[in-house]
Amino acid sequence: MHDELIAQAQAWLTEDPDPETRTELARLIDAKDHAELAARFSGTLQFGTAGLRGELGAGPMRMNSSVVIRAAAGLAAYLKKQGHHDGLVVIGYDARHKSQDFARDTAAVMTGAGLRAAVLPRPLPTPVLAFAIRHLGAVAGVEVTASHNPPRDNGYKVYLGDGSQIVPPADIDIAAEIAAVPSLTTVRRPTEGWDTLDDSVLDAYLARTDAVLAKDSPRTARTVYTAMHGVGKDVLLAAFARAGFPEPALVTEQADPDPDFPTVAFPNPEEPGAMDLAFAKARATTPAPDLIIANDPDADRCAVAVRDGQDGQDGADWRMLRGDEVGALLAAHLVRRGATGTFAESIVSSSLLGRIAEKAGLPHVETLTGFKWIARAEGLRYGYEEALGYCVDPDGVRDKDGITAALLITELASQLKEEGRTLLDLLDDLAVEHGLHATDQLSVRVEDLSLIAAAMRRLREQPPTELAGLPITRTDDLTQGTDTLPPTDGLRYTLDGARVIVRPSGTEPKLKCYLEVVVPVASHAGLPEARAQATGLLESIKRDLSTAAGI
Repeated sequence: MHDELIAQAQAWLTEDPDPETRTELARLIDAKDHAELAARFSGTLQFGTAGLRGELGAGPMRMNSSVVIRAAAGLAAYLKKQGHHDGLVVIGYDARHKSQDFARDTAAVMTGAGLRAAVLPRPLPTPVLAFAIRHLGAVAGVEVTASHNPPRDNGYKVYLGDGSQIVPPADIDIAAEIAAVPSLTTVRRPTEGWDTLDDSVLDAYLARTDAVLAKDSPRTARTVYTAMHGVGKDVLLAAFARAGFPEPALVTEQADPDPDFPTVAFPNPEEPGAMDLAFAKARATTPAPDLIIANDPDADRCAVAVRDGQDGQDGADWRMLRGDEVGALLAAHLVRRGATGTFAESIVSSSLLGRIAEKAGLPHVETLTGFKWIARAEGLRYGYEEALGYCVDPDGVRDKDGITAALLITELASQLKEEGRTLLDLLDDLAVEHGLHATDQLSVRVEDLSLIAAAMRRLREQPPTELAGLPITRTDDLTQGTDTLPPTDGLRYTLDGARVIVRPSGTEPKLKCYLEVVVPVASHAGLPEARAQATGLLESIKRDLSTAAGI
């Protein structure tokens, strides 16, 4: 067994084009570190949420040049079988370790395969790449990013020519082409022949951001902004300047790209502590800002925080809005502006969007989790999911976009400010109009992935009959698919006044449980009691669900 493992590693070593990972792997082979070698050679990184994602390092279970070259060769073979023999592939990358190298590897493989390749001029937000695909008439796009994953990770996100991320069967077909690459020695990789784009694509993207805002709308809201050590700062500042908003006050410690993300445990605005520096900046800023905006490192997500005190008096503190709250606020704003078209969301997002769309007489669609599905909703005008992803300009970017979402929420805050109101006031109005929709999440991060499979198996074999004293009126095993959804690994429980969905994360080693309760509210005076009731129900559901899943 060990001899076979060493032979596998040595065969990989002979092909590895990167001196850094070659040295790393040679050291493991010399040390006969069988446990570490087994972890790296126990399989290959699989295409998950629209591509690859994993820890940097040597071997087929890590992100490295060998894995990227194979992925690019598989994508090139797939595109040529689709008839795109000399089509354009546009490539973007973030500021993580190795991102620029992986972008260059991809450009070389595409060029060697006879396709045309164009690389964005520097690390830029993922939505700029998504925009560039359609703007340039490309047949595919690749973004090298691991979004908000830990510093040791990187990833490879694939889009086709419609500007949205790949879905089945394309991902399966590409994976088959990757598996069919016999050896890296068969993959042609010239050292030149691709284009490096100038700023004209970025300029076109920024010009497009203007279309998100209403003509002559108020632009007075003051913001604090953090780029979370990612690539969002320059593009967001340019977009805000074009729009005429006050210049955001920057969280300087997190303003510039840093692949080590030194000030946060995880570079995700949803993680505990990630927004602490932004809150401190907001408290120290005069005049007091109206909201805090945060992007994740590749700037496709947008987080929003607001002052949570009476009329902004001294001592008022700040709180993050949930993705579902921002999703509802943006929807209400678009409805008020007369938007038409389909409002779409993932099944794990709040049902409040459906209520807002229904009252406005607009189509509403639920999709599987991820913008690769949301972006494909027919007639899409607006799409969101609770994980801080919003698509507010689907004709420009058919994916989540943290830059245009930031513009739109700041426009809404400006409009409310002119009326002497806040985002929280509008959330109260929506609760009275449609019922208080309170959401929460039980998210369990694991080292051992088998624990997630065990929890799902336990829930299927010993399904709960009630949660928080509420009877479960319907259970959907989503592996079977539904009339409107293709199959996926998940469970959906419908309760009287509540809903729970349990699923493994597609991008991280987490089991995710999405909870929603809906409490009717007769008037604004009833909101405090309704919130207390909702909080109690959510805590009870979490406790009971945790017991049922054994986590």
